[in-house]
Amino acid sequence: MGDLSVALQSASILLREGVEAMLVIAALAAFLRRAGASGELKAVYLGTTLAILASVLAAVVFDVFLGGAHDDRVEAAVMLLASALMFYMSGWLFLRQDPAAWNATLHRSAERALSSGASLSLGSIAFLAVFREGGETVLFLHVLARSSGGWTAGLNVGLLAALLCLFALYGAMQWLAFRLPLRPVFLLTSAFLFLMGLRFIGGAVQELQEQALVSYDAVAAPDWLLALGINPTWEAFAAQLVIAALAAGSTLAMYSRRPLAMVAAKRRP
Repeated sequence: MGDLSVALQSASILLREGVEAMLVIAALAAFLRRAGASGELKAVYLGTTLAILASVLAAVVFDVFLGGAHDDRVEAAVMLLASALMFYMSGWLFLRQDPAAWNATLHRSAERALSSGASLSLGSIAFLAVFREGGETVLFLHVLARSSGGWTAGLNVGLLAALLCLFALYGAMQWLAFRLPLRPVFLLTSAFLFLMGLRFIGGAVQELQEQALVSYDAVAAPDWLLALGINPTWEAFAAQLVIAALAAGSTLAMYSRRPLAMVAAKRRP
């Protein structure tokens, strides 16, 4: 196997598995930096570091004790937990989208604002997003190395190129976040985490379908949708639709109560 072929394969593995996790980390970091709460980045980076270490350990366990086979049920549980945290953080950000309210919160203490469970959620989201992809990445690279003569120069060059691409994308997101007003940063990060949560729900349903724990009824879907890794089944769409409906209902209820709250505030002496 030529060096170029191995380089392309290793780069595609890291990019394919790493882009999704990197986008989550970059979105969280951009939000924290733009909101003036950079001190909380340590929770995100700690979660990321622990996830990388856990991924290596999980890959070793899979390879040595399970013959390289992973448990779909464990992966489904990880994805469900990650999606729940993403939905929580998405709502948390959405409720704090008002720049005036956020600035007032910052004057009181950004750390106190984030310490009410949000800081732990940030680290947990980072951990689960990276761990979701990291174990498979390490395992796939290990298999590639064994089948191509070890950790050759071509394999390592491919990994380096993929890492540079991921860092470039990360930097672009941070650059863009500093040039956007505060409200769009909150809304975009909230929407992104919500959509990623929906995608993880579809992935969890797929893992359970592969274990025949959930039925599989395919839906005709365009190729571009399949290329995004969307689960094209009625079961996945139903779960995602219920969650989207709950989110929409909660949003409408919040906005319907807001005028009443403003009227009540004006009537106070």
